[in-house]
Amino acid sequence: YPHLIITLFFLHSLSAAKIVKHCPPVMSSGCPWMWDNLTCWQPAKIGAVVEVNCPELFSQFMSEEDYELGKVSRNCTEFGWSETFPHYIDACQYEEDMYYVSVKALYTVGYSTSLVSLTTAMVILCRFRKLHCTRNFIHMNLFVSFILRAISVFIKDGVLYATEDSEHCFIHTLECRAVMIFFHYCVLSNYFWLFIEGLYLFTLLVETFFPEKRYFYWYIIIGWGTPTVCVTIWAVLRLHFDDIGCWDMNDNAAIWWVIKGPVLASIMINFVLFIGIIVILVQKLQSPDIGGNESSIYLRLARSTLLLIPLFGIHYTVFAFSPENFSKRERLVFELGLGSFQGFVVAVLYCFLNGEVQSEIKRKWRSWTVNRYFAVDLKHRHPSLASSGVNGGTQLSILSKSSSQIRMSSLQAETPAT
Repeated sequence: YPHLIITLFFLHSLSAAKIVKHCPPVMSSGCPWMWDNLTCWQPAKIGAVVEVNCPELFSQFMSEEDYELGKVSRNCTEFGWSETFPHYIDACQYEEDMYYVSVKALYTVGYSTSLVSLTTAMVILCRFRKLHCTRNFIHMNLFVSFILRAISVFIKDGVLYATEDSEHCFIHTLECRAVMIFFHYCVLSNYFWLFIEGLYLFTLLVETFFPEKRYFYWYIIIGWGTPTVCVTIWAVLRLHFDDIGCWDMNDNAAIWWVIKGPVLASIMINFVLFIGIIVILVQKLQSPDIGGNESSIYLRLARSTLLLIPLFGIHYTVFAFSPENFSKRERLVFELGLGSFQGFVVAVLYCFLNGEVQSEIKRKWRSWTVNRYFAVDLKHRHPSLASSGVNGGTQLSILSKSSSQIRMSSLQAETPAT
């Protein structure tokens, strides 16, 4: 499952996948180069024995000593390449097929669920005008960034890892490079809109008079403009100084920091904002004006804290500043699980469970139900009116006006004359 593991590591753009190596040209005789889904085997003459290290994929899950000792060989025979000896399972301790299958299932379900839930949330927020405010506009931009991130991951998989044959060794087309640029842009945009969510909430709590509309345009520039600048600089540097393959490997650390640096900076700043907001919430909840006992205050504080974690992406701080080879298995599962489902959690907390959204949906549902009732009732009782174009909405409007007039006349009748 090499394409699976590369995909998983690219999700967070914090480390480069180093699996595929470029093979030398094809030999006129003997065994040609071959991609076996794990390693590119160099061309060899008949009778030769080719020995390679364990694929770099396994370095993510093996100790450094075991990885350096692991070797796999193939014989070049007149019938072609022989089977590997020892097998990858024995030489590279590759005994966890079900683990990777589970990770693949988690990855697919997580991003698919997030994509569906975020799209639904976007439709709801766009549909109801009463929900159009600066706070929800920022949420909507965050939802779009999550949607684009999920789509970019699926597109990248389809372009880079759709085939498992020898062509994978030579993929360096303009198409795949454009996909990598788009992928990094979507990931960066997602991190920056997480940062904007934290910045907006912190500013809202600190400033008494907050011109939301004026700041919103700056949020748009930061959220979508800054990633554009960073990715453009990265692409230009790759083109001139590290134009290798599909730009899916990032061996040049200096160039990679053009992408990695802003990501880490946004995580660090959001963590500081998160701590600041928690301090402000503690002060506000402990204020004598709030009222209530101590347990209820801390319960509300805990609820507010848990709601802010997915909105700010605070869980990324767990492994954000750790070494690349630290707790690789745990890091993969933790970041992948929370990363792929984060969009779903954000959509649920800040749209589906939002009180304003629920109230607006209930209001629209009651309005539709009443209109439908009067339309059906009018059709049965007054077919001539129904056929003449008087609908339930008109009937309801007339009924409301009549009821208002009746109430006014009743109030006037009950009011004593002065």
